[in-house]
Amino acid sequence: MNLQAMMKQAKKLQKDMMDAKEEIDNSTFTGSSSFVTVEMKGTKEITKVTIDAESLDKDEIEMLEDMILVATNEANKKVDKETESKLGKYTQGMPGMF
Repeated sequence: MNLQAMMKQAKKLQKDMMDAKEEIDNSTFTGSSSFVTVEMKGTKEITKVTIDAESLDKDEIEMLEDMILVATNEANKKVDKETESKLGKYTQGMPGMF
């Protein structure tokens, strides 16, 4: 394979990676725990927190904080899984790229 063909292939690979990353960034991921739901973008920016207030007593604030933490971490794991699924083929042997 000549150098020009390799460069063309590298550019295509780079474009494919950026397209996959953009798709992930524009996706919404949801994590939930009991009566708390968290939505976030693929950039890990939280866009919405929903609490089922009917299920909550005033004495349960500490538990609510824990549920938000669990739901947020679940949504983060989904973003990481999707990123690895879509970009892992491009970054094999290069951990921490995304």
